[in-house]
Amino acid sequence: MATRKIAVLVGSLRRESFTRKLAKQLMLVAPPTLELEIVNIAGLPMYNQDDETDTPPPRWTEFRDRIRDVDGVLFCTPEYNRSLPGALKNAIDVGSRPYGKAVWSGKPCAVVSNSPGALGGFGANHAVRQCLVFLNMPCMQSPEAYIGGIGNKFDGDKLTDESLNGFLQQFMECFATWVERHAD
Repeated sequence: MATRKIAVLVGSLRRESFTRKLAKQLMLVAPPTLELEIVNIAGLPMYNQDDETDTPPPRWTEFRDRIRDVDGVLFCTPEYNRSLPGALKNAIDVGSRPYGKAVWSGKPCAVVSNSPGALGGFGANHAVRQCLVFLNMPCMQSPEAYIGGIGNKFDGDKLTDESLNGFLQQFMECFATWVERHAD
């Protein structure tokens, strides 16, 4: 298997967010065939088609170039009001434009959602997936990752739930296989 470059998009902007901690844990347990890097979406200007000129905002161009250069994408998202956070939706929108030149098309992906509640971000997970269908991104269907009770899974940055750690490792092994089958 070739080493595949994966962009990790973290939907929560808070530095100490559980979503960021979860993303970092996924990166730790990933097989060596995946080279994962968090792509920061915090400074991305809101998408406005009026700004889609010959010289779009530099952060848009930088973001699009980073996504264009990867083999796959891992979306990590908390649930905000039964949906995805605005910052993550904005990143998806920025990467989808200009029309006909989306950087997402054909890139294999997976979605991991979380919440303090028992449902594990089910609504957010499926809101992201709804966007991915239109963007022509083959999204890993199984195993699904809805991480409930996230507030009780970490002590600082350390994951304390060994069962969850085992699941995350299995998830990332499946994701590596998914990416290999669908990349290029």
